[in-house]
Amino acid sequence: MASIHNIFIISSLMAIAALVSLSSASMFESRSLSNPPSSLAARLKLEGEPSNCWDSLWQLQACSGEIVTFFLNGETYLGHSCCQAIRVIGHDCWPNIVDSLGFTNEETDVLEGYCDEAVLHSPPSPQQQSTFDPKDIVP
Repeated sequence: MASIHNIFIISSLMAIAALVSLSSASMFESRSLSNPPSSLAARLKLEGEPSNCWDSLWQLQACSGEIVTFFLNGETYLGHSCCQAIRVIGHDCWPNIVDSLGFTNEETDVLEGYCDEAVLHSPPSPQQQSTFDPKDIVP
């Protein structure tokens, strides 16, 4: 009777071990994706045409104090380079990056809206003045 009991215990343990083995194997099995995501280099904007994404990200980090002052003190001015960085990142690179820096969606919208408006209403860049000598004009 003890040998039947031992055989039952051993076979039960073997069945449990087989089930655990099968379930853990399926957990580690790689899944194939029908539409694989783009490469890391593409997502980081390192491929293709050159962009200002990384430079703009560094600029955004450099003007973070200006952005905090913009919200905390109600100061309604952001420098041109800061706005340029916000616009490039928001429109050309990683639209959600500003959110991930700790700003809410509403604050991000305010920043992008302010900078978009600033570009629309900025004075035109000064035109180059012609360098001619009035004496050279022939009547």
